[in-house]
Amino acid sequence: MRIGTGPPVHLCYCSNIHPGETWTEVRANLQNFCVAVKQQVAPRSPFGIGLRLSGCAVEELSRPQAVEELQRFFSDQGIYVFTINAFPYGRFHGAPVKENVYLPDWRMPERVAYSNAAAMLLARLLPEDVDYGSVSTVPGGFRSRVPGKPEATEAADGLLAHAATLYKIAQQTGREIVTALEPEPACMLETTTDAAAYFEATLLSRRAVARFSNDTGLRGDEAEQRLRNHLGVCLDTCHAAVEFEDPAEAVHRLQRAGIRIAKVQISTGLCFPGDAREQLAAFADDVYLHQVVKRRGGKLSRFDDIPAALHATAGSDPSEEWRVHFHVPIFRRRLGAFASTQDFLRSFLAIQRDTPITQHLEIETYTWELLPEQYRNEGVVGAVVREIDWACKQLAS
Repeated sequence: MRIGTGPPVHLCYCSNIHPGETWTEVRANLQNFCVAVKQQVAPRSPFGIGLRLSGCAVEELSRPQAVEELQRFFSDQGIYVFTINAFPYGRFHGAPVKENVYLPDWRMPERVAYSNAAAMLLARLLPEDVDYGSVSTVPGGFRSRVPGKPEATEAADGLLAHAATLYKIAQQTGREIVTALEPEPACMLETTTDAAAYFEATLLSRRAVARFSNDTGLRGDEAEQRLRNHLGVCLDTCHAAVEFEDPAEAVHRLQRAGIRIAKVQISTGLCFPGDAREQLAAFADDVYLHQVVKRRGGKLSRFDDIPAALHATAGSDPSEEWRVHFHVPIFRRRLGAFASTQDFLRSFLAIQRDTPITQHLEIETYTWELLPEQYRNEGVVGAVVREIDWACKQLAS
């Protein structure tokens, strides 16, 4: 939904909170949950939704009849789409995902084809009064699988080929789509520092601009500017907080590098002193990676998952601060022995409120069904409504 009275800013929640891989399952989730949330949050005004679509769902929606059905549904319900989550290609709920969620990565043609199709679909769904569409994606790939310069260059080749397709989509449809890499712990791009360096050295290098120019027929400054328009960053506030980034510095770092912040995912993780570590086991699961970063003094130690962090750390040290990539409802400041990274999110939303840095805001709490039961007693619709209300208050206060 559109918020504020100034430049256009759109707020939504991401449908990846609802399990569903096929288009039939996604369509049922929209009817059963998204419509119910809209009735409570925006009963008489257009309501935005962030679509999470798997590879198979995007393929199903490539049929004109399916797209037309979706457009009618959105029109009838007063719902619109301005962003797509095309990060997880395969199954995302109900079975072990772990590091496979980053596959296919940007070295692989399947990732390019999936992203091209998602972008074309969004161009067809995007309302006329929304300036651009955003598609969030894997930050290159998982760190241990895309570890060095040759592999990072291969990932860049995939992204540049995709950017050329985005330019052609814009020429064909008149709609600008931005693919936004989402820095995440344990990935090729973990932080905004990594993202800025990768864009400057690789995605916006002379080689990259020359390749994009060759693929599009554009020249010089116009080629570089179009490339900057079509490739940007999705800044996830949970990920940045877990990496102990500073909100203002993270924003300024990307802005100084001329990197487009196409989308911000509004999310929080866990935060606690080292003497509470034993209680963290309750948040471990077999489905997702929950990366852990701990700070002692000025030193950061990183672990790919909760069991690895607990195994590697003997005893409890209250001088350590632990942060965990486990998305928790943004309205919860505390969860038992743990705090959330809500303070980071508050600071970030204050920046967005005072000097908007993006037009696209998406609440993303996909781990809802894996939360300990006492933290999800309001039901998923009630929780999403509370999250939207909390975010709106922060952005208005």
